[in-house]
Formats: sequence, structure tokens, C-alpha cells
Amino acid sequence: MVGTTAGVVLVGGRSSRMGRPKAWLEWHGSTLLARAAGLLARTLDGPVVVVAAPGQELPLLPAGVEVVTDPVEGVGPMQGVATGLHAIGDRADAAFVASTDMPFLHPAFVRRVSAARGDADVALPFARGFRQPLAAAYRTGLAGLVTDLIAQGRSRPGMLYEHCAVLRLTDADLLADPAVARLDPDLDSVLNVNTPEDYAAARARPAATVTVQCYGALAGAGRRGPREVPAATLAAAAAAVGLALDRHVVAALDGDRITRDPELPLVAGDTVAFLSADAGG
Repeated sequence: MVGTTAGVVLVGGRSSRMGRPKAWLEWHGSTLLARAAGLLARTLDGPVVVVAAPGQELPLLPAGVEVVTDPVEGVGPMQGVATGLHAIGDRADAAFVASTDMPFLHPAFVRRVSAARGDADVALPFARGFRQPLAAAYRTGLAGLVTDLIAQGRSRPGMLYEHCAVLRLTDADLLADPAVARLDPDLDSVLNVNTPEDYAAARARPAATVTVQCYGALAGAGRRGPREVPAATLAAAAAAVGLALDRHVVAALDGDRITRDPELPLVAGDTVAFLSADAGG
């Protein structure tokens, strides 16, 4: 548990401005919620929990992602933060908290914020001109304080920050990390989609460019050498080089993570190696 950072994804809320549940919105063959949960799962060393509203239906989630339910509805995002922190409090020191509607969240940003927290209770980005409470890292021990404040009717994020040590991260602080500067230079990680127009504009962007290389028996049929392809998921990367993700194929993400998950989210800077899973392949 010491030094472990978990992930919390909030999916509650009425999506009134969007007009339909944001968790289910299609994202390059996946959903916004599956992408958010999968991205935190591939980035962090602790468990990932999704916090849903009472009775809320969710799309398919990556294997291993847990679902917890808010005890009440309509209190605001800090209720979801409290529920998520309570759910992982005995398994992690801290949690990176994200909303489901941040399709451009990048692992480099998550790592930068999480690592910067240090001894502070909260690492809070002030990015692109706004405070970002749902793209921040929280000490899990804050769960009780958040719950107490909500019981007092003090449910806004700023009311929590009055009672704990907050490390403010400006654009310059975030971009001082070379990986963030290279892979998320505009800090698009904090962009969310609140309206149909936001969603249409975000979805119209091309998928991130990733590097794909095939090895062994898969390297024939014009697949030799690395190729740069647009792909938001592992399935899309495979399709771009004419592969099907079946039992004969396995992928290595960035040289270490072995997976067959077709919805594994990919981001700018990723390298995917496809190998034959058959003996001798």
C-alpha cells in the first residue's frame, strides 16, 4: 500500500447539458467510461474504481475495474470523491480522481500530478485557466473529512481545500515534466465534453498516432518494420496493420505490458508490438 496510487472515475450526474449519459458515448469503438477506466488502469499501480449513481447502468468495463455506488444522488462530485476514497482507502495511499468525460487524458499527465503530491493532501492542477478538482490526486485519508464536510452541507471542492494541504500545479508546473511537454503540450488532458457540441468537436479529432511493429510469424505480408498509425484502441492498432486480435496474437504495450484487450486505450507516444502467441511463433 505504501506509495500506491489508485484510480477513481466518477460517472454520476445527470448529464443534463449533454442530453444523454456521457459514460455511454462512443469513443473510437469504445466508450468514454471504458476509456477513462482503462487509461487509469494501465497507468497506475493501485486498483481502479468507478463510482456510479444509485441505479445507474454502465457500459462494459475493463477486467479488474471495480464499481461502487454513491449512497446518495445529487450531492455533487465530492460525494463521489468520498465514496471512491473510502472504497480504496486500505489499498492505496492516494488516488487520481477523474471524471468520465475527459477523452484526452494522458498517462503522462496522470503520473505528473500523482508524483507531485508528495506530502500534500491534494495535488490540484490549475490548468488552462481553471481549477481541475476532477483531474487531481487526493490522499485517501481525506475520505472521512470529505464525508463530514458533506454532512455539514459543505460539499464544494473549495470547502475541502480550506481544511487540507493543497499543492497547486500551474500550467508551467505541469509542463516542466518533459513527458507532459512532449505528449500533452496543450494540456488537453483536462478538456471535458459537457455538451453535444463539445462531444462532436472532440470526436472529430483524429485518433492519436502510435507506433506499431509486428514480429515473428506476424511480420510477413508487408508488415515488416515499424509503422505509425492512428489508433485509439489496441483493436484499432491491430486493424491498421491487417491483424485480428484472436488467440493467436498477443500485444506488448510500450515494451512491458502484455495484453489482448481490444479496448485498451492508446495515446500519443505509445509503441505496440504484436507477436504470435503460438509456440515457436
